[in-house]
Amino acid sequence: MRNRKKIVSIALGMSLTFCSVAAANIIISPVPIEETTASQEAGPSVLAQKDQNTDRGPGYSANPVNPVNPANPVEAANPEELVISSEGAVLMDAATGKVLYGKNQDKQFYPASITKIMTALLVLENCRLDETVTFSATATTNLESGSVSLNIVAGDQLTVEQSLYGLLLKSANEIANGLAEHVAGSVDAFAGQMNARALQLGCKNTNFANPGGLNHSAHKTTPYDMALILQAALQNETFRKIDTTLTYQFPATSQAAARTVTMGHKMMYPSDSRYYEGIIGGKTGYTSLAGNTLVTGAERDGVRLIAVVMKSSGTQYTDTIALLDYGFANYSTLAGGSGQVGPAAANPAATGWILEAAGWRYIKADGRVAAGEWQTVQGLNYWFDTNSNMVTGWQQFSDGTWYYFKPAGHMAQSCWILDQGDWFYLGADGKLLQNTTTPDGYQVDERGIWKQ
Repeated sequence: MRNRKKIVSIALGMSLTFCSVAAANIIISPVPIEETTASQEAGPSVLAQKDQNTDRGPGYSANPVNPVNPANPVEAANPEELVISSEGAVLMDAATGKVLYGKNQDKQFYPASITKIMTALLVLENCRLDETVTFSATATTNLESGSVSLNIVAGDQLTVEQSLYGLLLKSANEIANGLAEHVAGSVDAFAGQMNARALQLGCKNTNFANPGGLNHSAHKTTPYDMALILQAALQNETFRKIDTTLTYQFPATSQAAARTVTMGHKMMYPSDSRYYEGIIGGKTGYTSLAGNTLVTGAERDGVRLIAVVMKSSGTQYTDTIALLDYGFANYSTLAGGSGQVGPAAANPAATGWILEAAGWRYIKADGRVAAGEWQTVQGLNYWFDTNSNMVTGWQQFSDGTWYYFKPAGHMAQSCWILDQGDWFYLGADGKLLQNTTTPDGYQVDERGIWKQ
C-alpha cells in the first residue's frame, strides 16, 4: 500500500517532499514503504484527511505529550497457593506489560502517596534538574492536617532535583504541590496533565485530582494502572537513581535547618527484615481512605517485575514479597503462557515482528521485547513505548523534541507532513524543525508550522 503521492503545485511553484497522514484505524504491516525521493514534486495544496482519533500535531496540543542474584531464594508456587491479603494487587512483567497475577486489578482504589510516582515522572519529562522551584503560599498551605511535610513555606526555593528527593524519599506534600505549580502553573492544571499522561500510558480507570495523593473523592486509580505508571517511570534513569537513594542531605530552608531525609520503602534497606534484593524503585502510601498502598519494581537476572498492592491493612510488604517471589520463581511459565510474548527462554526461536491485539511489537535478538527504546530494522528507525507497542503518529520525547512516525511505524525523515491543514517538516534526524528555515527554503514557526 502506498501512502505517498506525487503532486505538482503550479500556483505556488513549490517542490516539496511530503508524507501524508493516514487514518489511524488502518492496520499496516511494518514493512518498509517505498519512499518518495526529494526530486519528486509535491505541494501544500494537497488536502490530506486524518482520522480524528489520531494524535494531533504539536501545533494543536495544549499539553504535549521510556541482575542480581537472589539473596533470599524463592520456591515455585501455584497461583491458587498465592495468598494476597490486600484488597487489590497486580504483578506485571515490566518488559511486556503482561499481567502475571491479578486480584481486583482493574478496581478503583484511593492510591495515597504512590500518586507521587506520576508526579515525579511528569516533572522529569518537563524540567531540568537545576531549575529553581519557588514555593507559593497556596502550595505550602493547601494540605490536610497531619499530612507529611518538610516545613517548606511560601518564598522558599529549591532546585527540581532537591524537590524530587523530598518528594520520593520524604513524601512531602507541599513539595508535590510546588512541583505541580512549577510545571503547570497550578495544581488543577497539573492534575489535568497527570490524567492526560495516564491515558497515554494506557491507564483506563485513573483520575488524579492532586499531585500528592491526599484524600479526594475523585482521586482514584487501579493496581493495573499504577503498574503501567511505574513501568514508565522505571525507564527513566534519574527516577531510578533518586527513587533508590536511602539517605539524602536535604538543604536548609527558611523555617528548618539542613536535615537528612530517608527512604520510606522498607524493602530497600539491607538491615531491615523486609529487605528484598533487586529493588529498582517504588513508593509507599497511606491515608485514612486508601489504607496502605505500595508499588515496587524489582529486577533479578535480567527479569524486571512490578508489584502493586492497594487497600492493605498492614500486609503491604508481605503481600509484595509474596508476589515478587511468585513471579521470579515461575517467570518462564507465566511470561510464556497463553500465547503471549515472553523471554528467549520461553520461546527461543521468536525474533522479529509480531502482531498482537494491542498492536505491533518487536522481539529483539536476545529474545526480549523492545520497550521504551529505539530499534533500527532494515535501515528504518522505530520507537517502542514502555508498553512494548510500536508507536505511530506524533510523539514528543522528554527533551521536548517532536517526531512523527508513519502508519507503518518508521520515523519520518527529510520530508513534509500535512496534518489538519498545516505543513510540518521533519529533518534528516527525524526531529521536527521549529522556528527556522527548512532545507528547501521555507520558514516554519515556533510550533513547526510552515508560514504561508
